[in-house]
Amino acid sequence: MHNLNQLMKIRLLILILLIIFSRLLISQSRYKNILISTESEPNELSAAIHPFDKNYLVLASNIDGFHYSLDGGLTWNTKKITNPVYGIWGDPVLVYDTKGSLYYFHLASSTNHWYDAIVCEKSYDGGITWNDTGVAFGNNPPHMQDKEWAVCDMTYSPYRNNIYAVWTQCGQDYYESESATRNPEENAGTNILFSRSDDEGATWSDMMRINKKNGTQCSIVEKTVLGATNCIGPNGEVYVTWVSEEGLIFDKSTDAGMTWLDKDIIVSKIPNGFKLDVPEIYRCFGFPSISCDQSYGPGKGNIYISWADQRNGVYDTDIWFVKSTDNGITWTSPKRINNDVMARHQFFNWHTIDQSTGYIYIVFYDRRNYEDEETDVYLAKSTDGGETFSNERISQWSFKPDKSIFFGDYINVTASNGRIRPYWSRLEGTKLSIWTAIIDE
Repeated sequence: MHNLNQLMKIRLLILILLIIFSRLLISQSRYKNILISTESEPNELSAAIHPFDKNYLVLASNIDGFHYSLDGGLTWNTKKITNPVYGIWGDPVLVYDTKGSLYYFHLASSTNHWYDAIVCEKSYDGGITWNDTGVAFGNNPPHMQDKEWAVCDMTYSPYRNNIYAVWTQCGQDYYESESATRNPEENAGTNILFSRSDDEGATWSDMMRINKKNGTQCSIVEKTVLGATNCIGPNGEVYVTWVSEEGLIFDKSTDAGMTWLDKDIIVSKIPNGFKLDVPEIYRCFGFPSISCDQSYGPGKGNIYISWADQRNGVYDTDIWFVKSTDNGITWTSPKRINNDVMARHQFFNWHTIDQSTGYIYIVFYDRRNYEDEETDVYLAKSTDGGETFSNERISQWSFKPDKSIFFGDYINVTASNGRIRPYWSRLEGTKLSIWTAIIDE
């Protein structure tokens, strides 16, 4: 009996070691992972690469984090952004202009400016110092302004160096309220708003509603219009996408945002909606990411959109991709980006284009290797204009989220001249941290 017990213990130990070894194999990545910061609870990441120096990387995180690297991401410095006038309450967005000035967009949070304006901070030295108060725009009390995104025209169009912002305006029935459905009128429910600056962020145009069909409720997120992002075309076109009850929406302007399409273009239906139920994730939306190829390759002018949805079932969240080759008039059928064969969750996608090559990079969280909530980070890459994608694990270790910890609504990736830097949040216990992987091609 004693020998039998010893044999059972040895077998159990071998089984445990095999499980640990298999997890180590799964978690290996050929890319070095770099810890950026553990300050506050960093999530909802926005990143940029300096237009004249690809060693200078910047990253913003909720609520007021700013991180910069002078050596291509090997080491990082962290500081907090402050604003004594308007306050700061997350949704950070970083944008460079053609002169190398850096802009930090965020929501307002002071007593008189709670979620009721978009604020633009400016730095002339890459984020070391910032203007004292920033510039606020989009104020329209008592409406809530939320989820902004911004882009600068880096082309040689007549609108070069214009900066464009898009965001959601919510009616008086804020997301968490229980108000009844609003009438589909101007400034009721939710709408996608637009503003531009043609003087390097000093002043901003009056906000303009660009969606034709509004979101009918704020109190039910699925009935809102939300998650607007924008990009620039080769001739200075402004392209915008967002999600709504009707699906994935696209709009565009060819005159610096003065006029827009007569009707919203529905790029794709989103079966089961854009609010996703992913186990152990506090909140998960399938927000879109948009880009336009401005390289000198064969894909120049192509517009790409990626997002996540559960059209294959609530146990199988996937990353999807479409492209347009005719300036957004028509779109391809959705292509699934994650190439796993099991029903697993992939979520929180973001993508970018390396404009020196036209290559597309999509980063996302991925659970294909596990039967529980263990999570990896993957990067999908296309070198043929989105016709095919490879998938590769880029995180060196998996982690397990906790539904009580807010992970934000997106992660991020940048690419320039073969320097690819994905950014994500991971959880250890109850502590969030932000990471990148060193990928140089």
